[in-house]
Amino acid sequence: MKVVMTPNPYRDRNFKYVEQAEQILRAAGVETRLCLPFGVDKSFPLPPDKVFHNLSEEIKGADMLICFGGDGTILHASKTATFHNIPVLGVNIGTMGFMAELEASELDLLARLATGQYSVERRMMLAVDVQREGQIIYNDTALNDIAITKGAVARVIQMDVLCDGVLAYNFAGDGVLVSTPTGSTAYSMSAGGPLVEPTARNIIITPICAHTVQARPFVTAKDREITVRIGKTGRKNAFLSTDGGRAVRLNLGDVVRVRRSRHETRLVRLKRTSFFEIINNKFFDRRGAE
Repeated sequence: MKVVMTPNPYRDRNFKYVEQAEQILRAAGVETRLCLPFGVDKSFPLPPDKVFHNLSEEIKGADMLICFGGDGTILHASKTATFHNIPVLGVNIGTMGFMAELEASELDLLARLATGQYSVERRMMLAVDVQREGQIIYNDTALNDIAITKGAVARVIQMDVLCDGVLAYNFAGDGVLVSTPTGSTAYSMSAGGPLVEPTARNIIITPICAHTVQARPFVTAKDREITVRIGKTGRKNAFLSTDGGRAVRLNLGDVVRVRRSRHETRLVRLKRTSFFEIINNKFFDRRGAE
């Protein structure tokens, strides 16, 4: 078994956790390769005794990707793994870590990988494209969400939101989110959207600070096509971001189309933790409830 490990050097600054994981895995007979999940600023000091391999090359022959960091790091690395059809195991070195299977204190459980004592959970993804004057100018794939938001200027965006070509609502506001169940605990939840079990198959539409009481969150079936038409934006300050990545500027008349992707992210499970246990542990002080 070959495992590629991608630590976020800004979180695991001394590579303390990835070193522990490497020792555990090698002792269990697992071949490991250490790769950086993204480019690191040249001013950031990397330890001279560490050999970092090329991720795009090593991932081709790997059986699994282990990602060390927060949800953002796992989101970034999961796309690489998904497009190579290998599962991802997240180790949380961040704050919330909803997508992570293990906390940094649970690394001993990695030894189970060598004997196949794990399961793989499939998560739906979304495909998005932007059409401008009949031409597709942008496309991407999201595991969490697609966010259409206004810029820093305090002006609202006018939007039409359609489901399978039928108008769901027209409203002015700060934006709208189209999320997967996995993304329901992220930006969508903060904007007032519902919590949805991550293994469900739904598309969630969540208006952001809508200037009307009629614009409420929707949970749709998995095979709906969601279309957002951009109307008046003040000084053309609307932007689209996929999984919190680089923002793409949207113009008046642009059409954003979102649908279920043919790709699915496969997350490795070493424990039998319920989604509701995770919610309680991440959001509530359980000691205060006792």
